[in-house]
Amino acid sequence: MALEIERKFLLAAEPERLAEDGVIRILTTQRIEQTYLAIDETQEVRVRRIVDAATGEVTHTHTFKNGNGLSREEIEYGITAGIYGQLTEGRGLVPLTKDRITAEWNGRKVEIDRYDQIRLTVLEAEFDSLEAATAFAPPDWFGKDISSERQYSNKKVWRDLQNRGR
Repeated sequence: MALEIERKFLLAAEPERLAEDGVIRILTTQRIEQTYLAIDETQEVRVRRIVDAATGEVTHTHTFKNGNGLSREEIEYGITAGIYGQLTEGRGLVPLTKDRITAEWNGRKVEIDRYDQIRLTVLEAEFDSLEAATAFAPPDWFGKDISSERQYSNKKVWRDLQNRGR
């Protein structure tokens, strides 16, 4: 199982403005719909429909994550549109939708998620080790470090969406 080691920040600046100012270089933009199939305190199973904004290419993924905090186990693989549909249709679940901008900053890849259903923009930076993640000194424009704040987790936001719909 691969490890996902990341820190998350509450980004206040508009990504397009950061690009205009030369702070980041936007590499790709994707439209993401994600639905959780199972969630508990430490594990989650989710599926995503991902549309590349530049090409219109559509892909689907199935992901299992285990753990909380900066470092989690993760298994992710592609699935067909048919499997995605079978897993999501007819369940009455509201997908979490967001735009993901993958950008380069200072030689590092960062991902910026801008959510639709809530007013929230999050910047994620991934690391090769826990030591590198904890030693990282983010610039001020990254915003508040929310890596350990569960109210900003995708699964928490998604669960809140389901409760609003009922």
